[in-house]
Amino acid sequence: MAVQAIPARIRWAVDFMDVQPSDHVLEIGCGPGAGVEAICAKLESGSGKMFAIDRSESGVDRTKRRNQKHVDAGRLTVRQIDLATLRVPVKRLNKVFAFNVNLFWVRDCADEIALLHERLLPGGAVFLFFEVKFPDQVQEMIAKASASLAQGGFRVSVVEQKQPAVIGIIGRR
Repeated sequence: MAVQAIPARIRWAVDFMDVQPSDHVLEIGCGPGAGVEAICAKLESGSGKMFAIDRSESGVDRTKRRNQKHVDAGRLTVRQIDLATLRVPVKRLNKVFAFNVNLFWVRDCADEIALLHERLLPGGAVFLFFEVKFPDQVQEMIAKASASLAQGGFRVSVVEQKQPAVIGIIGRR
């Protein structure tokens, strides 16, 4: 398989999250696996684990193929599942990562936010990143995703990056 570059927007988001080698990270919507690759590289020197989910069978397959060495090392688990039905041991995660996952701003996601709040360790955080493709939607994205996180008990902050053009809505437990 040809080596695939990690897009600048994904590298920036993963660097912003400050993943530590002992972190337990969940990625929602792993797609082609670029975020998983970047995060697992930061977990290699420690005891950290990555759990990646996607509703798409092709996304799961692509992530597994791209990151087979991390699966083989026991560092990465990838599952085809919807966030609403995710079962992770309570209070085990340090960080939750999602990039361009519209769930958090296009519909009511109170159940999913409650599930994340329950499973994050105190001090853990949910990082929702969105590529700014449609600038006229940014304020709505920020308002709705922030409100969802705040209503779920998270302290919310927002970060905007110009190059690459990314916004992040961070919910800290």
